Amino acid sequence: MIQYALGGIFINIEINKKNGVPLYIQVKNQIMDEIKKGSLKVGTKLPTERELSQRINVSRNTVSTAYNDLEQDGALKSYQGKGTFVVEESISWESLSIKNKIMKFVDLGLEEALEIGMKPEEFLDIVNQRVNEKRQIMNKIEAIYVECNIEQAKMFSSQLSKNSNMNVISLTINDLLKMDKDTKEKIEMAEFIITTFNHINEVTNLTADLNKEILGVAITPNLEPIVKIARYPLNTKFGFVCISEEFIFKINGALEKAGLSEVDITYSNTNDDDELVDIIRKSDVMIVSPGRYKDVKSANVSDKEIIEFLYSLDDGSVKALRSKIIEIKFKK
Repeated sequence: MIQYALGGIFINIEINKKNGVPLYIQVKNQIMDEIKKGSLKVGTKLPTERELSQRINVSRNTVSTAYNDLEQDGALKSYQGKGTFVVEESISWESLSIKNKIMKFVDLGLEEALEIGMKPEEFLDIVNQRVNEKRQIMNKIEAIYVECNIEQAKMFSSQLSKNSNMNVISLTINDLLKMDKDTKEKIEMAEFIITTFNHINEVTNLTADLNKEILGVAITPNLEPIVKIARYPLNTKFGFVCISEEFIFKINGALEKAGLSEVDITYSNTNDDDELVDIIRKSDVMIVSPGRYKDVKSANVSDKEIIEFLYSLDDGSVKALRSKIIEIKFKK
């Protein structure tokens, strides 16, 4: 097994040249696994094809093919002269054809039932019984959702409660950093802690002593702020203020996908009041993450428009999360 150190993060890559699985697929799958686990966050720069091929003792073409496949899947993005970066957090790419897969499983189950003399109605009763059992399991689950700001934490926890039938309460990263008695009791009562993939490492470290299962979920940008930005003339100067560098990278990628890569934006995650005032002064319009809205609004003495760049939980990722929780519960 090769552990490739990358900015304090270790990528585990194990190549088996005897198992018959093409090498590029082994590399691709293991990089994807690291993204799903949160070891590789949005904005993480991967080693060059030459560097990685030398470290894991495969051809450069093998690594190149793996990177190209991951880029086509939407997991990586190559920027000329800059390198290859993680651009998405494990949105369930395999879910694109999930309905067809489920239909095949249903067909197989029905065929098996008919072969042993079971009536279709009896098969349907079994399916309904199993669905109800799993729904009851979800209704009893207590979970915590952690986000960097309270507004988004409440919004996403409410969305998860509605879409999964779990009882999900919200906490912030700051709550975990303080870890007072109330926060600790809430976490101890919960069966799972859920957070976005780019916060998994941080949440895992902050709750390590509490021995809780940490699960990741993906988020997608809302269309409304993108449309607002697109309506401004090309010479408009935007200022963008958020909390983390990862969020800056995500917004950059979201705008590029929307065809707005040429927009003039000054990005910052500064906490310095003077710098913030200066960014607002030099900008025509401000764009903010939910966690920085109040900061920018209070410093916005010239009353410039503020566009809040909001995200929503990805539907496919929520479905995958729900399936994962049911799988864990049925194993217990």
